[in-house]
Formats: sequence, structure tokens, C-alpha cells
Amino acid sequence: MEVFPVIDLFAGPGGLNEGFSSVRDERGDFAFQTLASFEMDTFACQTLRLRATYRELVRSEGDLRPYFDYIEGKRTWQSVLTGDFKRAYETAKAHVYQVELGERNRPAVDSFIEQQLGPEKERGHWALIGGPPCQAYSLAGRSRRTGDELFAADHKHFLYREYLHILSKFMPSIFVMENVKGLLSSKVGDSSMFQTILSDLKRLPSGVSYEIRSLVVDAAPQDLEPSDFIIRSENYGVPQKRHRVILLGVRSDVTGSLPRRVLNKADGPVTVRAAIQTMPGLQARMSKRQPTIDRDWPAVQKEALVEVRLRDVESKPEPVKAGTLAVDEYEAWLHEERLSAPIQHQPRMHMVSDLVRYRVMAELAEHLGKSPKYTDLPTSLHPEHSNVGKASTPFTDRFRVQIWDAPATTVVSHIAKDGHYYIHPDPKQARSLTVREAARLQSFPDNYFFEGSRTQQFHQVGNAVPPLLSRQIGNVVADMLRSLEE
Repeated sequence: MEVFPVIDLFAGPGGLNEGFSSVRDERGDFAFQTLASFEMDTFACQTLRLRATYRELVRSEGDLRPYFDYIEGKRTWQSVLTGDFKRAYETAKAHVYQVELGERNRPAVDSFIEQQLGPEKERGHWALIGGPPCQAYSLAGRSRRTGDELFAADHKHFLYREYLHILSKFMPSIFVMENVKGLLSSKVGDSSMFQTILSDLKRLPSGVSYEIRSLVVDAAPQDLEPSDFIIRSENYGVPQKRHRVILLGVRSDVTGSLPRRVLNKADGPVTVRAAIQTMPGLQARMSKRQPTIDRDWPAVQKEALVEVRLRDVESKPEPVKAGTLAVDEYEAWLHEERLSAPIQHQPRMHMVSDLVRYRVMAELAEHLGKSPKYTDLPTSLHPEHSNVGKASTPFTDRFRVQIWDAPATTVVSHIAKDGHYYIHPDPKQARSLTVREAARLQSFPDNYFFEGSRTQQFHQVGNAVPPLLSRQIGNVVADMLRSLEE
């Protein structure tokens, strides 16, 4: 069977790539081969190279022990860089290109793609995937820059043009472009960014054009609404309410050969409980950067817990019933029997005030059946901000407990800065989520290792596309490409 080339733009730590790379045909052969991954972040590139080394070892049936020894911290990088591992790494390293995509670097990027794809007449069918950086489109990013006169000129608004440049020059049969839901409401001046991108896709400089399809609504392109391009990850077996705009583009000269296909919904959600309950319990340590401890925090916690447990609740939401098949598929996707213990599962240190607050909020969440706002806490645990308690208090949900029997809220890159939005649902653990727990909510396999410091690891996890969702998209794309080969 044909192995289809893939080029990955703005690759991050490789969420889209992981999903596509895992797709197999009915004989068990891999459907895709990644020829190039472009990413500017140093640590994300290190993660991409390491993961590509693992895939190369799997495909070549090489010795995987050095890989697992390295990610479990049993051996150093230099000590594993021999034999099968070194050969796989050299192959993997050749396709990961660290570069900031932009007009200045177009000649080098174009040259590399031409080298990887080979002569145009011999290329056959292939796919372009990726998601231009989303900070300029996200609701949070826009709110932080309200009143910023330079916002409209931010080059990040227009990085999608690098994606379109490669479409125009190299003309893949199919492309997948991912971005935040805020793209639909983002404007530069009076222009809708979403409509601008769609218009640009219809008039690429080379003359090639693409039909833009939805992966969740089976309708002709002219009948689609902007909201029809939103994929809600929790509907497809990912334990997270991550809503993203994903465009499926089909080159106009092959559209007639490719009937529309949409993703199949899961039989129910995968919950936080299904994702992280089996992880070993941990206790967070107190931060070394403590303010002067002038309160009896054990007494404050005890008094607050009594108040929380006495609280009356008129109605408590019904817990979500998890999908049986979805949970089975998710667990099979994550599981790695060769690991002796979960990797990258160390808790952050927290200030004692936050440890107490997390404990009480998790208890209150169990009581209410939903995450409380910090204004629901006893006043003894309110943050010491001057505007707390006022009608105009902003961000009353700045502390958020993840609920056991529901998909998690969206894991975003801000998790790298603090864990307030990602409080563990178990009151006894009284901490924020670890890198591995966040990775599980993003559906990264347990043997997926993120390079860099813990902050950099969190940043990569928060910026990724859920690989389990990507695999489902990859299956659709592979079927479409196979039909073109028949």
C-alpha cells in the first residue's frame, strides 16, 4: 500500500504529527511518513526529534530499550546515543527543521521542502498539516491587548500566509489547518480573519484552489456556516472540552473523486476520572518563596472545611456517564506496559495559602458537583487582592477544580505559569496537575516525553493538538488519499 508523505507546519511538540503517524491500513502498515516538521521553539524541536526517533525504532523494529531508559531517567542522552538508537535519531533529526516561518526564511524552507518531497512529477498525493500560532486569535490573547494600538499590525495575525504560500507553491492533495475557536470572531480592522483566510484560499497566487470541507458536518461547502468548522474534542474521545476550528482542504482538481467524510462521534465522553484516577497520588511541597507565615493555616483549613461540609446544596448536577467504547479506546491508546512508573509526574511546589485553598476548593467541588468560584470560599481563604469581594471583581474563576465525572476544561499554555486553573479533583492531594496528567487530558500516550524544564513541558502540552483526535482526522485523510490511488 502507498505510504503518503506529510509536511507539518508550526508543529509544536507534535500532536498533529503523532496522530497522523499512528494511522495504519487494514494490513497494519503505516499510512503516513513525515518528511518535514517546521517549528521555531528549541525545546519543542527536541521533543519532535526524540519522538521521531521512537517512531523510527518502531518502524524499523529496532531496540527500544535505550529510549525507555532515557525517558525514565535511567541513562543519559550520550549513553543511549549508540547503535539502533543513534541510527534512528540521525534519520529523525534530518526532518525536524528549527525555523521561524516567515517571508525572510521562505527560500530556505521552500528549498528544504523541495528536497524532502523530491521532483514534482514523482510526488504523487500527499498532505500538509499544521496550525499557525493562535495568540492573535484567542479570546484571552485579544483581551490582554485591548487598547494596544500595535495589535492590528501584529505579524501573528498573518502567519497563516506562510501556510498558504506552501499550499500555493507545492499544491498538496489535502491539507488540515487547525486554529482556536476565537478565529471565527477575530477581526483586523473591519475584516473578519476567518473570511479573509477563506477568501485567500480561493485565490492562491499559483492559481490552484481548494474546496474547504467540515470534518463534523456533512454538507456542501457553500452550505457550511463558520461554526460548522468547530470540532469539540470531548465528542471524539478526548477527556477535555477543547474546541478548535479545523479546516479540511481538498485540491479542486481531485474533489470529484473524494466524497465528503466526517468524524464518527464517540459513544460518550472520556472523563477526568477515566484519564487520571489511576495515576499515583502525590502531595505537593510548599514553595521555598513563602511570604511571612503569620496565620495558623491548619486552623484556617479546619474551620473552612467545616463550613464547606455544612453548606446546603439545592441541586447537584448529574455526573456524566462516560462512553464505554470511548474509554476503552482511550486507555488502549495511552497504555505503555514497558514503563515501570509514570514519567513526568512530579507536582509543583505551592505556597501554603494555595495548598489550603486547593484542598478546600476540591472539597467544595465534590459538595457542589461543579467547580466553585473563589468567591464561594469562606472569606478567610479569599486571595489578598484589593478588589476581592467587590461587584467588579474580575476573574472570579481564576481558581478552577477539574471535576472527576466530566471532561476537563481546555488545557492551554498558561498552565506553564501557574496551576490555579488545573486543581486536582482529589482533596487529599491538594495540588495542581502534573505534566503527565495534563498530557493525559490532551491524549498524549504515556510514553510521549517532553523535553525541557517543567515550565517548558507544560507550555508544549498546552499548545498541542490532541493526538487522539488527530489520529481520527488522519484516518479520514488516509482513506481519501487511498481512494485517489485506486
